[in-house]
Amino acid sequence: MTDRSLSTPTPSPAPVPADPLPSGVDGPTADAWTALGGPAALLDRVSFHGPDAVLPSRLPVRRLARATVAACSLAAAELAAQRSGGPVPEVLVDQGAVATAFVSERHLRIDGRAPVSFAPLSGFWQTADGWLRTHANYPHHRDRLLTALGLPTDTGPERLAAVLREQPAATVQERAYAAGALAVAVAPARELVLPLVELRTVDAAAPRPLAPAELPAAGIRVLDLTRVIAGPVATRTLALLGADVLRVDPPRLPEAEDAHADTGFGKRSTRLDLAGPTDRATFEDLLATADVVVTAYRPGALDAYGLAPDELLVRRPGLVAVELNAWGWTGPWSGRRGFDSLVQAGCGIAAVEAGADGRPGVLPAQALDHGTGYLIAAGVLRALTEQRTGRPGSRHLRYSLAGTASWLLQGIAPTADPHVLPNDEPYDPARWITDTGTSDYGRLRHARAPLGYAGAPTEWSRPPGRWGTDAPVWL
Repeated sequence: MTDRSLSTPTPSPAPVPADPLPSGVDGPTADAWTALGGPAALLDRVSFHGPDAVLPSRLPVRRLARATVAACSLAAAELAAQRSGGPVPEVLVDQGAVATAFVSERHLRIDGRAPVSFAPLSGFWQTADGWLRTHANYPHHRDRLLTALGLPTDTGPERLAAVLREQPAATVQERAYAAGALAVAVAPARELVLPLVELRTVDAAAPRPLAPAELPAAGIRVLDLTRVIAGPVATRTLALLGADVLRVDPPRLPEAEDAHADTGFGKRSTRLDLAGPTDRATFEDLLATADVVVTAYRPGALDAYGLAPDELLVRRPGLVAVELNAWGWTGPWSGRRGFDSLVQAGCGIAAVEAGADGRPGVLPAQALDHGTGYLIAAGVLRALTEQRTGRPGSRHLRYSLAGTASWLLQGIAPTADPHVLPNDEPYDPARWITDTGTSDYGRLRHARAPLGYAGAPTEWSRPPGRWGTDAPVWL
């Protein structure tokens, strides 16, 4: 990265496992599990199968993807054992299922129609001194980008390309930032050290009692204040595992219905104006008996509504409060907006994946989003287990897409461990695609859940409902 991108903070040491790792353990899975505070003795329950020829990339995306799903599967198995009183089930993760789930938004079909992932003004653009990545999928972000450049709101790709070719990338980046738009100069690869997750126990509050249950998250109440992919993937996973997940959005901020059709499985969705006294009282009633709150807005954006983690934990002792941001929690970029594609550009991934012609490249999936989503779900599950096995207290967990990017760039070896035999099984994603039949959006063809512990659910309890139309109540 250059000076026009985020700075490199002081490295945070990874948690040291209490016991030595079992032999034959997958390195990235051990990294993720250790970062989440998981007991090392459980790692020998994890194994993998399925095709190796998935998520091809210069960077070890396949290993990151399967490790995040494995850590989440193991955390679910651990909590399942606690809830049922039995042993921790074995974890067997299918690499084909993981690869399919990591591009779930590409496999989605709504009555046979394929959603559009990126808008015309989102992408890489050549500038006077390099390359720029923009994100203009939401109409308000597109309008802000064009306003920052002094262009009318009906500007098309050709005109935008011509304007950007005349300006330095860093200049456009900073003008866009000042206008609340999203554009990041493509930076060269360099060392970036950020923690995969930051964990802290805040007090000794007892968690809400839970009855024995088959599904590990059954009876857990989750307030989901997230958007786009990473946060919604996390809460979609918790819903799969039995949690009552209620997504809460402001009434005036638009959402892409196609995106919700992909990540809304198993969840309900409502809209509340937290600046209004009636809706705010409704939210506080929900919070009073919530077990988990997951937020993924720009840092500080929710503080005015009393939703900073420390305030939440005071009002709801025993809560698991999760924060996600794009660029990490320290440094000059920590408060900036961002998406997976922009973090890939700013952290050097786009440069590593560049083509022979010098044009920046991309990962084979929005792997920072999806991988972070499974890590968030794993962290929540582990916190719920710890709270109910002699380590009570409110929990505060922080994640960032840049932290996951740092792990991909510097923390994972590009090839498998020497003792693991390669698997040349052909990859056909159709094996991990299913059909809902009917939903509020129509007939949905979608990726199956990739969790792989013995007894894991394979289908969500419900298809996604229309975004923002559910009552703001717990089931």
